[in-house]
Amino acid sequence: MMNSKRLLAMAVATAIAAPMSAFATNGMNMEGYGPIATGMGGASMAYDNGTAAMANNPATIGLMPEGNRIDVAFGSLVPSVTSENVNGNVSSDGGPYNMPAFGWTKRAGKLGYGVGMFAQGGMGAEYKGGSAVDQTGTAGVPFSSLMMPGMTNSDSQTQRSELGVGRLIFPITYNVNNRLTIGGSIDYVWGGLDILWSMDARNFLGAMSPGAGADATKSAVLGGAVGSQNTRATASGSLIDTFINSFDTSMTPGDDTDNNGAFGNFYWGTFKFSDDNDFTQETKGDGFAAKLGVTYKMTDKLTLGASYHPETSMSDFEGDITMTFKVDLVNCVAAVCGQDITAAMGQEIDVAGTVKVKDFQWPSTLGLGLAYQASDKLMVVADWKRLNWSEVMKDFHMVITADDTQVGLAQGFAGTVLDFTYPQNWNDQSIIQLGASYAATKDLTVRWGVNRASNPVPDGYVNHLFPATIEQHYTAGFGYSIDNTSSIDFSMTHAPNVTVTESQTETNNLGTTPATTITHSQNNWQIMYSKRF
Repeated sequence: MMNSKRLLAMAVATAIAAPMSAFATNGMNMEGYGPIATGMGGASMAYDNGTAAMANNPATIGLMPEGNRIDVAFGSLVPSVTSENVNGNVSSDGGPYNMPAFGWTKRAGKLGYGVGMFAQGGMGAEYKGGSAVDQTGTAGVPFSSLMMPGMTNSDSQTQRSELGVGRLIFPITYNVNNRLTIGGSIDYVWGGLDILWSMDARNFLGAMSPGAGADATKSAVLGGAVGSQNTRATASGSLIDTFINSFDTSMTPGDDTDNNGAFGNFYWGTFKFSDDNDFTQETKGDGFAAKLGVTYKMTDKLTLGASYHPETSMSDFEGDITMTFKVDLVNCVAAVCGQDITAAMGQEIDVAGTVKVKDFQWPSTLGLGLAYQASDKLMVVADWKRLNWSEVMKDFHMVITADDTQVGLAQGFAGTVLDFTYPQNWNDQSIIQLGASYAATKDLTVRWGVNRASNPVPDGYVNHLFPATIEQHYTAGFGYSIDNTSSIDFSMTHAPNVTVTESQTETNNLGTTPATTITHSQNNWQIMYSKRF
């Protein structure tokens, strides 16, 4: 008993110390929670699948034997993502993404309860600068040329995203009778996001929606590139108005006919909030969620199960940001640049501030399933799941507030605000999870399964930084009893390539953004040690 208590204390300490990250599978949701369920396609609604029950259907805790159970698990997601356009192709360097997990449960009579910590899901990708998806350049051609600035490695920008969401879960179950079990949980949920995202003149100017504070003449000069023609994003607020007002209305570097210009040509703009850590993110938010579940034994062989996970209630993700603009300067005055500059090519302006990623939530989820004990050795399981992404993935929305004090070239942006929205318009996702387990020997159980889902990301809104496009998984695993109280479980998942090409790109007087084709596959694994006492 003392050794078991020590194991419990060590497992809790390890899980609390380790942040949670996981990356795109069923949309952003894991294909399965715990290696028992994952080995069988992720199906988990109607049988004992260990402490991962609290991440799946908490009512299945009521199907466990009486006593205590501790599970300590570790998993790794290894995505392979390649993005390609007319400029070439590049593979993401993101991953592998590692996930610790922990759970403890106790069954005593009709009551079951416990605590656990699990990675919920996420998504991410990382491309080195100078790659085909790097939409930045160095040529510095004037807007009047209607050309895209040339792309070169000498001015490359790394493109990166990393989203991770985790849960600390407190489940409770009650066996109403020998057939019906009800359960639920209260979850503390936290998440974080890193972004390094550069947009060229076509895309950044194409997103701008000038407000009342923008100079009408300068807005008209930029009118072919901003405002009415944006298709992929909208950017508004006092920071955008200040940005527009800082341009030379002639739009020709070195020819400032009204003598009040500051910026000549524009190269690119970059959003930078990233802590460069594989386990944490720069912006963070937290909140609460809940789950409800039920199981019912129709017969001694057939069990039905269902669970409902309402939408989470998390705070906005908040952190520090630097926005960088690369421009040519034309008669830049001290009020904007901090010094008088007659002309300078290719200057970077860093605007420091804070960012809020607004109202990012995990969607409501409905799960229905069954488990059929065909014989003493063979069990067959099947689940249907509905992830309501359309509720929470309408758009990516962030609000950036520049610090009140800025230095150098950024002085004119002090205290300004940028409101940026990037449409997502994800579809709801239906998932079929099928699996089986077979007791090959007294100690060894083998498992296999399949997980089939629709891609929730519409072609018109797919983005190389958010490649949550996987459609199916093939899974296998095993469980091995070390002795009467301890065991090891393992699962492996292969998700074949899914290829998606953008059907909607930015077009304005600077040209058309090349369509990007994204190819995504995964090989993932989980391992778990269990102790019962």
